[in-house]
Amino acid sequence: AQDCKCGFMAGRGESEDAQRLRFQIELEFVQCLANPNYLLFLAQRGYFKEQTFINYLKYLQYWKEPEYAKYLKYPMCLYFLDLLQHENFRKEIVNGQCCKFIDDQTVLHWQHYSRKRMKLLETGIHQQGSQTPVSQSTVVSGAPTPATLPTNLLNGHGQTQKV
Repeated sequence: AQDCKCGFMAGRGESEDAQRLRFQIELEFVQCLANPNYLLFLAQRGYFKEQTFINYLKYLQYWKEPEYAKYLKYPMCLYFLDLLQHENFRKEIVNGQCCKFIDDQTVLHWQHYSRKRMKLLETGIHQQGSQTPVSQSTVVSGAPTPATLPTNLLNGHGQTQKV
């Protein structure tokens, strides 16, 4: 049996279905770490004082590798996973005010990101409009489809990205 990078022991009593289930459970748990209120919940129940749980958090760092990170919807969870490796952070997150501050900063970050993203989209649409005629999909729906956006604003999934 060989160790997989994700920590699974292929062929050592764990079936392919069990490995898939473990992957899904760990994916869901890691993504929950992006929620400061969930971190507060764990801290208030003493999980961050248990060495077994701390070891589990260390084990979960394999999610930072690109082959696993691509499955994450909330990449901020990796930042919190890194912070949880530090005892000082684990001690501070039990404080409700600390959690509230982090939650507020996260909301502010997303608001700024959304505004910046919309400006990039608008700039790209205006630039494209002066270079080529407006597509029918924009005229009909009033909203551009990914095909009408400049290619430098699209990532491989048809979603916009920073330029």
